[in-house]
Amino acid sequence: MSRPSGDRRGTGSTRVRAADRDDEQHLLDFVTSRRGVEGFVEPRTAVSDVTLLLVAHDGEWTRRRVPSVQWAHKFANKHQVPSYDAAVVGIPQRMREYNRRQKER
Repeated sequence: MSRPSGDRRGTGSTRVRAADRDDEQHLLDFVTSRRGVEGFVEPRTAVSDVTLLLVAHDGEWTRRRVPSVQWAHKFANKHQVPSYDAAVVGIPQRMREYNRRQKER
């Protein structure tokens, strides 16, 4: 079976979109426009490549695909954002509270 063209990669029976420049720019925009941002590096799964979850002081968050776990930690370090392994520490309570507040609107 041949691999599809474009920026998609086969992962077993699932295809996921690879990280791109737009993803990197979105993450950069988030870290430079919010305060108290922390990064949570999420490992590759059956349905998603490695992702970087950024959570601001108030719980606002964003998540984007990234090229690798190492890339995510380098990005965070470069922008003075603490980064953690999400599989070890989980996600912060302030993110759950933010999501709950958004649902109540």
